[in-house]
Amino acid sequence: MKTLSVIIPVYNEEAYIARALYSVKFADEIIVVDSFSTDKTVVIAKQYNCKIVERQFDNFSNQKNHALQFATCDWVLFLDADERITYPLQLEIIDAINNGKHTAYKLNFPHFYMNRFLFHHSNDVTRLVVREKCHFEGSVHEKLIVDGSVGKLKHHMLHYTYKGLEHYIEKKDTYAWFQAQQMLDKGKKATYFHLAFKPFYRFFHSYIIRGGFRDGIPGMAIAGVNAYGVFSRYAKLILLKRGIK
Repeated sequence: MKTLSVIIPVYNEEAYIARALYSVKFADEIIVVDSFSTDKTVVIAKQYNCKIVERQFDNFSNQKNHALQFATCDWVLFLDADERITYPLQLEIIDAINNGKHTAYKLNFPHFYMNRFLFHHSNDVTRLVVREKCHFEGSVHEKLIVDGSVGKLKHHMLHYTYKGLEHYIEKKDTYAWFQAQQMLDKGKKATYFHLAFKPFYRFFHSYIIRGGFRDGIPGMAIAGVNAYGVFSRYAKLILLKRGIK
């Protein structure tokens, strides 16, 4: 039987971490990498007999690559504090690591907003991988680099994505600063095309092409905030170029 490590990066997640840990208690090892939380996150995690790794946050890739050094099992599952593994997904994960044909597997993440899962606003993300065959790259929306083939599991992850509209917008703004800095470092420029057309296309793609309209008002709200996130990214790039933050 293959063994499984779970890595959970956290910062002030006392409202979510217990349920995340409970959902992966089937794992052989749980590693919580904490960015020096000021709430009870670490206290709660210790109740689940986790390995606690503390590291000052600089970017998402470095945080997870650091935690990987402490994993000892054959496979690794990367989980966020606001995510939950259902029992059917648990069984599928166990089967995949023991009998699967791939080096890594993608999981499906439907967004959760306005008390419902939005199945037309979902993402397939590689989260389950052979420990010695992976590393992360990129500071924002970090990418898991896999040395081998990637399959996909059929059962979706429960992802309680946003705590509300204000939290969603705040999250977009936080990511936008990281993304703007990346673009600045690469010498990219922001034009009226980026400020006008790209946000419009993001809304159109999210709401029409991906079928977000089928998710009703929540689908429209998500598409609108996604468009705002694109606008915010390029607006912040302009600010950074002018030395303003």
